[in-house]
Amino acid sequence: MNHHQSTAIIIGAGIAGIASAIRLAVQGFAVKVFEKNSYAGGKINSFEKEGYCFDGGPSLFTQPQLIEELFALAGEPIQHYFNYKPVPIACTYFYEDGVVIKGYTNADKLAEELYNKVGEDKTAVKRYLQRSKQLYETTGSIFLNYSLHKMSTLWKAPVAKALMNTKPVHLFASLNAFNQYSFKQAHTIQLFNRYATYNGSNPYQAPGMLSVIPHLEYNEGVFYPKGGMISIANALYRLAVKKGVQFYFNMPVEQIIHKANKVTGVMANNEKYLADIVVSNMDVYFTYKRLLRNEQKAAHILRQERSSSAFIFYWGINKTFPQLGLHNIFFSKNYKEEFDHIFKLKQLYNDPTVYINITSKCEPDLQAPPDKENWFVMVNAPANVGQYESAMQQQLKKHILSKLSSLLQTAIEPLIEVEATLNPVMIEEHTASYMGALYGTSSNSRMAAFLRHPNFSNQLKGLYFVGGSVHPGGGIPLCLRSAKIMSEMVKNDKRGWKYAH
Repeated sequence: MNHHQSTAIIIGAGIAGIASAIRLAVQGFAVKVFEKNSYAGGKINSFEKEGYCFDGGPSLFTQPQLIEELFALAGEPIQHYFNYKPVPIACTYFYEDGVVIKGYTNADKLAEELYNKVGEDKTAVKRYLQRSKQLYETTGSIFLNYSLHKMSTLWKAPVAKALMNTKPVHLFASLNAFNQYSFKQAHTIQLFNRYATYNGSNPYQAPGMLSVIPHLEYNEGVFYPKGGMISIANALYRLAVKKGVQFYFNMPVEQIIHKANKVTGVMANNEKYLADIVVSNMDVYFTYKRLLRNEQKAAHILRQERSSSAFIFYWGINKTFPQLGLHNIFFSKNYKEEFDHIFKLKQLYNDPTVYINITSKCEPDLQAPPDKENWFVMVNAPANVGQYESAMQQQLKKHILSKLSSLLQTAIEPLIEVEATLNPVMIEEHTASYMGALYGTSSNSRMAAFLRHPNFSNQLKGLYFVGGSVHPGGGIPLCLRSAKIMSEMVKNDKRGWKYAH
């Protein structure tokens, strides 16, 4: 028996790549991570401008247990690396008619608020969140914790029970239809329709299954990581290094090498690096197109609609707004029309829904200068199909400013001291996300969950996939789960190697 240490190469130090590195290191692999950028974290990054700190990418933190699990697994005390606290209001919602709703992370309080503000039936709200929880714990847990693409895991997973709990309305009706069936008031329907955007989808097309997402916010809670979202990437990076993972920055992988249907390693910097397994945390489309030079498979992946992208303005604001919280949404008047623009017309809409994240609400003097606020201002935008011109950004900025100025009854433009932007074209360049899609594919078709690329390759032994462009989906919690699903597969596959050698 040769007892050489098993080796793994991970392509990309996005959040799923780092989590994969930690899990494989704990399993006993010698792990190398190759990253084209000079930092770890992928879409999670941060920058500072004239005393204002900005999280570059994701801004919502839910399910801290997924991060705690990695530290427990690695046998390291999380508090030496990472701290977070619950936030009592998930989001403050502003509507065009002047209604303001506070999204309390507590079912009773939320029901009370929706009843007081718009006359929504309290029991309807509580029933919805109860149902969301049940759906999450049955069907949701299978989608999120198992590969949908391997019979063996599906036999183990409590599938029959879960499917019995999935009412046809969740699978066949759109999220909007399900919400219309659940609530009386247009304000409430719009609030719960918004959850389709959490994975870059359209509530008028995506399945009612997405009604599982509110459970995370209102039942489990929303949290704020001390130091902003970047601290998640930093903590996991430090944990990986502690576990002996080697990171190679500014080292794009040029090719995945394989022979006789098995991966043998990668080419980076014109050099060969050998490994028993290769895990790609790069967008699955680019993995096939560039690293495997498999045009056919790349084209096949594109049959699925890309998720939405985003336009982000980072503004340093010379004032504080007590009516705003950590997360804020300013809804468009005609939500359906906005989504038609994004997904059907592939155009920006002139009355966009605006999301503002303000971390200085949680860490006043650390994230912004005294008596000022750091605004991360984002609108959903279509994926990049070559339609963006520089004039559009100015146009969009005008629409955003007029909307915010009217709803906050304050002229916003004169308050902007510092500005930076991020658009779909830049997102594609920085993070190699095809067309700048933030979540890989959308969930706009009923079968989207089954059509996402699996966490392993059917053609090449030893090749695995993690991250937002593959199963189970985009966003930090799902990326962390993709790493777990992959590492369980590796464990099972490795048992098979013993007999094969």
